[in-house]
Amino acid sequence: MLVDNTKPKVRNSMSEISKNFIEQIIDKDLAEGVYDTVHTRFPPEPNGYLHIGHAKSILLNSGLAREYGGKFNLRFDDTNPTKEKQEFVESIKEDVKWLGADWEDRLFFASNYFEQMYEAAVKLIRKGKAYVSDLSAEQIREYRGTLTEPGKEDPGSARSVEENLELFEKMKEGVYADGEKVLRARIDMTSPNMNMRDPVIYRVAHMSHHNTGDTWCIYPMYDFAHPIEDAIEGITHSICTLEFEDHRPLYDWVVRELEYPRPPKQIEFAKMYLTNVVTGKRYIKRLVEEGIVDGWDDPRLVSVAALRRRGFTPESIQMFVDLCGVSKSNSSVDYAMLEYCIREDLKLKRSRVMAVIDPIKLVIDNYPDGQIEMLEAPNNLENEELGSRQIPFGRELYIEREDFMEEPPRKYFRLFPGNEVRLMNAYFVTCTGFEKDADGNVTVVHCTYDPETKSGSGFNARKVKGTIHWVCASEAFKAQVRLYENIIDEEKGVYNEDGSLNLNPNSLVVKECYLEPSLKEASAFESFQFVRQGFFCVDYKDSKPGAPVFNRVVSLKSSFKLPKAEVTG
Repeated sequence: MLVDNTKPKVRNSMSEISKNFIEQIIDKDLAEGVYDTVHTRFPPEPNGYLHIGHAKSILLNSGLAREYGGKFNLRFDDTNPTKEKQEFVESIKEDVKWLGADWEDRLFFASNYFEQMYEAAVKLIRKGKAYVSDLSAEQIREYRGTLTEPGKEDPGSARSVEENLELFEKMKEGVYADGEKVLRARIDMTSPNMNMRDPVIYRVAHMSHHNTGDTWCIYPMYDFAHPIEDAIEGITHSICTLEFEDHRPLYDWVVRELEYPRPPKQIEFAKMYLTNVVTGKRYIKRLVEEGIVDGWDDPRLVSVAALRRRGFTPESIQMFVDLCGVSKSNSSVDYAMLEYCIREDLKLKRSRVMAVIDPIKLVIDNYPDGQIEMLEAPNNLENEELGSRQIPFGRELYIEREDFMEEPPRKYFRLFPGNEVRLMNAYFVTCTGFEKDADGNVTVVHCTYDPETKSGSGFNARKVKGTIHWVCASEAFKAQVRLYENIIDEEKGVYNEDGSLNLNPNSLVVKECYLEPSLKEASAFESFQFVRQGFFCVDYKDSKPGAPVFNRVVSLKSSFKLPKAEVTG
């Protein structure tokens, strides 16, 4: 399901006050005639999978374009062939599409502009604004100076325009080895902003590119390429994260010196951080390579692919992004907020079905042996539009182990000897006894039922305080369910002293679960609320026809907790 992006946001007079700072800048630009439209983009480098932070940028950029009736581009910033792969290109396209951001026919690759970038560099050389340097990367760092000391002029800066043009052409022709020559912008070696001290704008790299192959052996640097890409595409507002704020003067310098008639404007906003959550590519890469997770889409991660696989929806992520807001200050939000959003999104949209994860058998001794009757159950008590379904009921059922106690504490209203409860959508039953195995574990609970108490019959002669769920033992099917916790041990923090991750040994618990027979044909990404257990989604990767595997999306809050065992000694 995609987010509905067809309708622009409608604002009333109250909401006008609450516009974020980016919207205020855009409003001012439109009012003053700086731009007559809004054109945004999402420009990922295809060197890994997108995560929840990228989702914020995608939804912000596409949302602004939609709000102002403008356009939104998807562009791959693929100017660094050392880390980029087609695999990442395809995964990013899928993620952006799933989030509901529609780039229409505007899918671009920065590498398609390599010729225009080369011509732009030549233009700067002709203007005396760029020169070829012989310095190594280490020497360039030395010459750059420090935050308190100005830089020194590069000896190459004295070269004539003609010599620079000749050398740059030779760089393009592959005459020089990697690192032997670079092209630098001539700006100001005394600038207090280190990014303006004659930054490198082209380097030699004899590497095959995923899109252009071996056509090029020189590649533009990001800070040079990015503003050119924006200008070529007609981007009006280049919205990026806060770490690029110090790069904005260079961005402005590039578009000004290249004399674009209506240059784009860079605006920075704060990244979104999740508390005790791993988003760093190198850490996730290590988790993948060491087999701790089963790939970049492992449901314990917060890559967009992982969230989708776990069962999050585009709508829940949009809600999360909206709640976080847009600001200039970095902050961290708790993962519990994301969980809140998915609960809110799913609670009225999904059927509530019965599943037993830790089963013990319940035998109704006075129910006809061998009889199976079909009972009607509403799919969602809060949303009648979801209709109802038929569920099988018989003499032997499975119930949750925690729904029976031999010696219950106060205010325990589930099954215990002598107590009567309602079986959800079925009958009242009274516990008459139980069986244990050699280790003292309860294996079977016995009860009797009252045929007059059938759900929907109108019976109201007496009430019970407890209702428990169940599945019919002979008709239920067994499936694997996966219960997730944070992959990080939150009590110890994210990192150990040596920089390794504090992993939670209980981040994944696999259980065999008994489910209503209707769920046997559930398809990939289909999700349900398992009564009292949480929301579960069919895993697309490991499920097979007739044998679904269920990932728990998020748990449900329970009002009851088993009392802690008393410590004696």
